[in-house]
Amino acid sequence: MKQIKTVAGVIKNENGEILCTLRDKGKYDYVSFKWEFPGGKIEEGETMEETLTRELHEELEIDVKINDFFYQVEHDYPDFHLSMGVFTCDLISKDMKMNVHKGLKWLSPQDIMSLDWAAADIPVAELILKNSQN
Repeated sequence: MKQIKTVAGVIKNENGEILCTLRDKGKYDYVSFKWEFPGGKIEEGETMEETLTRELHEELEIDVKINDFFYQVEHDYPDFHLSMGVFTCDLISKDMKMNVHKGLKWLSPQDIMSLDWAAADIPVAELILKNSQN
């Protein structure tokens, strides 16, 4: 099975809300128009942190402070295995531009499960909700 290595950010704003991004139509219907935590594919020779910084700038034109490693996703989609490292981040930028996504929302951790998440992002959203209840 094809292996894809990615990284994503759980990005908080000054109000403690989490950035959620809506995927556009893609190669695979099962991830098209699903919500995800922003990030992208790791390129040869990049660290996860370098990838996350690059991808967030390319996709949203934002800068973040990368904080801690949050979760490691290992998920089998029908056509590939996704390995995704997830970091907590604080938003630094004031402005944002959607270069690849169909939409975005800022949600409180308590409302995070209200979206139709891509399957690999569900455990991340569930952990955010669980952590908010402690």
